[in-house]
Amino acid sequence: MSKKYQFETLQIHAGQKPDPVTKATGVPLYLSNAFTFDSADQAKNIFALEEGGYFYSRLSNPTVDVLQQRMAALDGGVGAIAFASGTAAIMGLIMTVCQSGDEIIAANNLYGGTIGSLSGTMQGMGFTSHFVNPRDLKTMESLINEKTKMIFVESVGNPNGDMLDFDAISEICHRHHILFVVDNTTPTPYLFRPIEHGADLVVYSTTKYIAGHGNVMGGIIVDSGNFDWHNERYPLMTTPDKAYHDIVYADLGKSAFCTKAVAKTLRDLGGCMSPFNAYMTLLGLETLSLRMDRHVENSRKIAEFLQNHEKVEWVSYAELEGHSSYELCQKYFPKGFGGLFTFGVKGGLEAGKSVINHIQLFTHVTNFADSRSLLTHPASTTHAQMSEEERLAGGVQQGTIRISVGLENVEDLIDDLNQAFEQID
Repeated sequence: MSKKYQFETLQIHAGQKPDPVTKATGVPLYLSNAFTFDSADQAKNIFALEEGGYFYSRLSNPTVDVLQQRMAALDGGVGAIAFASGTAAIMGLIMTVCQSGDEIIAANNLYGGTIGSLSGTMQGMGFTSHFVNPRDLKTMESLINEKTKMIFVESVGNPNGDMLDFDAISEICHRHHILFVVDNTTPTPYLFRPIEHGADLVVYSTTKYIAGHGNVMGGIIVDSGNFDWHNERYPLMTTPDKAYHDIVYADLGKSAFCTKAVAKTLRDLGGCMSPFNAYMTLLGLETLSLRMDRHVENSRKIAEFLQNHEKVEWVSYAELEGHSSYELCQKYFPKGFGGLFTFGVKGGLEAGKSVINHIQLFTHVTNFADSRSLLTHPASTTHAQMSEEERLAGGVQQGTIRISVGLENVEDLIDDLNQAFEQID
């Protein structure tokens, strides 16, 4: 698309050209494992990375490609690579640029599953992760050494909804010539675009707001194209790859990361997104801005309701004055904070369990960012595999309730919370 279109237009049109045969207006669903070549020479060139083209859906598929191009356009990146899940995208990102012995500095308020992967599975593979309060910039910078490959944060902490100073962390990363990676799942590129604040790579669980309806899994990495891969910290990018005739990925410029993520990571690990899931995600993506506006509108009203309720002890919603992230929210999230936050009821754990047991309209699940409104108890679900010390460091108390505000009528949602509060002993 040659013209510079606005977000709402890009979420419907970016990356798509009318099908040359059928002239279909919708994105076709290409359920094909393989694609034919025009000649033996074309096949040779594609396999040698000398020519682009579709040949096997583990590595490239036309439906998935539209989603990749659309997400890159929405985030202001130069390219994107889709994976089977958000976790697969995070692990794929790390495996593309890191090897055994490397170190990662990660925020201690990441999603519990991500912390578990970084501190468990990845540690067993020879990686070391250092978890730090993302607001403690001095400690964060002090952990950087010659083995550090990236600082990894979430744009909105899960589940507490706390924020960080992106510009300041970006400055630290770029001063030390290491990657700044942001998981932007919760706000989506509609509410926040990390690349505009120095992020080099942005990762999403498209399972959440991007798809939006709780029906398909997926993940994606968006590359800013701004990182200089001619960097001695990243030998996987600067050392000739014998599997592809000694290609040096750093020499590919802005396509370096995406090329290697496909040619090596997807090829070897196989965590690709299915064409059907890409198709369903594209359907959801067309209404992203409309949905996020409604999530924000409903969340503001519910946060205010909770703040004023006699049985609620605290509410962690960054748009509320007095919240520790209030000023950062005003700076970085002018369109609104989003639909995920936490609160605690008076009476602690048992009172919180009573609320969850008595909801009728809300759904009790560990997912979030659905069209439906959802509640869960993080300490016994999403963060259960963490130690008590790790949970508290990430802001998760025993009585914390995570709320994901959906698209229903907000008065119905408030009524449901009210009746659940009334049944607390």
